Amino acid sequence: MERLNQIKDQITAPFAQSQETLTSKKSDDVVIISAYRTPITKGGKGYFKDVKSDELLYRFLVEFLAKLPSDFNPGKIGDVSVGNVLNKGAGATEFRAACLAAGIPYSTPFSVINRQCSSSLTTVNDIANKIKVGQIEVGLALGIESMSQFYGPGAIADISDVLKKDKEAAKCGIPMGITNENIAAKYTLSREDQDKFAAESYQKAEKALKQGLFKEEILPITIDSYKEDPDDEDEKPQKVTVDTDGGPRANVTAQSLGKIRAAFKKDGTTTAGNSSQVSDGASGVLLAKRSTAEKLGLPIIGKYIDFVAVGVPPEIMGVGPGYAIPELLTKNGVNVSDVAVFEINEAFAGQAIWSINKVGIDYNKVNPRGGAIALGHPLGATGGRQVATIMRELKTGEIGVTSMCIGTGMGAAALFVKE
Repeated sequence: MERLNQIKDQITAPFAQSQETLTSKKSDDVVIISAYRTPITKGGKGYFKDVKSDELLYRFLVEFLAKLPSDFNPGKIGDVSVGNVLNKGAGATEFRAACLAAGIPYSTPFSVINRQCSSSLTTVNDIANKIKVGQIEVGLALGIESMSQFYGPGAIADISDVLKKDKEAAKCGIPMGITNENIAAKYTLSREDQDKFAAESYQKAEKALKQGLFKEEILPITIDSYKEDPDDEDEKPQKVTVDTDGGPRANVTAQSLGKIRAAFKKDGTTTAGNSSQVSDGASGVLLAKRSTAEKLGLPIIGKYIDFVAVGVPPEIMGVGPGYAIPELLTKNGVNVSDVAVFEINEAFAGQAIWSINKVGIDYNKVNPRGGAIALGHPLGATGGRQVATIMRELKTGEIGVTSMCIGTGMGAAALFVKE
């Protein structure tokens, strides 16, 4: 027995040592200063349906910068990286303009990143890496998406000829819903299980909404006008401040979701009720070198640890988190049980269920305030939204993971510690 305990100690020692390292504080750590998001509204019919993406980013940035200490000079931001999927050129021109209009000086460089659903989590990694290697000391990672303005099948039209050139390349054009149907068929995931998972997402989000748990992470956005009832031609537009997510619904059950017809295959299991919502929204994460944050008197709410992205077969792209999370944890010597909260994007219930089961995660630790099925999935903003959420879910010293699948066959995951 003593020998068995020695072997056990030898096996677990690296993990214990690693966790102590993860939670330690060093001057060259990459830390999170602030993480916020807009409310997420329904694409095509929510409050932001008529707000252009650059306008939404501008308004969000004004509120984001106003949350920082009054003596903080935006000129200290060494780089800005914006995640976006649907704008032409990922919005390189209009989003640079939004940054300048919001008060970030022209001397601060800027870039855009499109890694589909992981775009803003990738911007967090982009900024963190620049801090790690000493290129900058403070950086801003943003995400923005107006699916109301840009969502549609035209996104792959320009590469249609390339898709025809190769059997594997053609799989990159498979509709996302069909990739979930492929997972459900391949791994025998029932419609009932997917509806149950989706209903729980709605129930958790509704509970969090009633308890006011999202208020700290959401920056209210005032828009110039909005018709409360879009179908009422006689109603006059009005100025309104949006401060609440539009996706969550009350009294959703697996039984009520079970009445919704399949969306992608006649006898399929994927429906509008157990898939992520088409949404509009923005997010932002300000990161810095710890010593710089302390020198500037900036608050520190968390510590960035690491990020990984992996490739998976395009036709089952939703399995991405099931491979990205284990690689991230193994790389950093962390056990699944060491992680207090997992924010895993619910692109579809089926792929989320498979990924959670593949990694062996306790469902009670996954999306405790609901996920994209209930809250919505503004593609380019989701990664930053997850960071804003998990920073409020974790307790001091706890470890958290954010992750998502990525269209065309990838997965991404990132590791954080709450301070």
